[in-house]
Amino acid sequence: MGISHYIKEIGRGKEGARSLTRAQAADLMGQVLDGAVSDLELGGFCLAMRIKGETPEEMAGFLDATHARLQRVPGHERPVVVLPSYNGARKLPLLTPLLALWLARQGAAVLVHGTATEDKRVTAEAVFGALGIAPAARVAGIAPGACAYVPTAALLPGLKRLLDVRRAVGLRNPGHSLVKLMNPVAGPALVVGSYTHPEYALSMAETFALTGAHALLLRGTEGEPVADPRRQPRIEAFRDGVRIERIAAQDGPLTQLPELPAIDAANTAAYIRAVLDGTLPLPTPIARQGACILAEIQHHEPVNA
Repeated sequence: MGISHYIKEIGRGKEGARSLTRAQAADLMGQVLDGAVSDLELGGFCLAMRIKGETPEEMAGFLDATHARLQRVPGHERPVVVLPSYNGARKLPLLTPLLALWLARQGAAVLVHGTATEDKRVTAEAVFGALGIAPAARVAGIAPGACAYVPTAALLPGLKRLLDVRRAVGLRNPGHSLVKLMNPVAGPALVVGSYTHPEYALSMAETFALTGAHALLLRGTEGEPVADPRRQPRIEAFRDGVRIERIAAQDGPLTQLPELPAIDAANTAAYIRAVLDGTLPLPTPIARQGACILAEIQHHEPVNA
């Protein structure tokens, strides 16, 4: 059928564009993920949405289409912790693998998924590789106390194609928010969403609330789902559409800086090993985030129960 009629609605400019319904957004994204649209249509969709911006209803529809097509990872009775790692390291070391492995040592089942979206950043896959952890093409399940890294292409090839549009046009598209909101687990999960710009904090929160997700949301380190090791960010929880502040943001100037490595994969991996074996301390903001995550998965009964 094509998506040109949808592009006509969303591509009328910032003031004239019309938003799609949840069902329309699901149909559009389904065609994108199925590879049923041309490269020209795909680029038109991405640029039109970049100018217009996504509504929570549209993001919910995009999620509906994605969840219907994902190669899901088997879950457990207790939620699997989901850490989407897509931004990578630019100025600060990528400590998403540290958070993931620390949580696994505390008995959590942890799934990290991601792919490189910019060539010049250090990725989670590179850091996990330096730690001797290979990406999994398929995961039969993640046991409590284990951590797995799964590339986006293994979960849904069409989603990887959507993310790769950024390399051609140089701009983010709905896929970059989608991967931070989705649940790749066939069962209960705690999705740890992160953002860099305040406008995405609002849109992601509204989408989590609309879809009734079990999630945490924070301003992560350069957009990664791990707290900035230098300053405590605000962390909010979402359960059954209810939004609750779990940790308040740290105010005031920084008084003490933790010892951090260079951002390359080898130095980051060496730092992670030193923290996990107790040679170096776990930065306080990450420790508090980790404790918050563990509390959420241990007490995940509905808020209104």
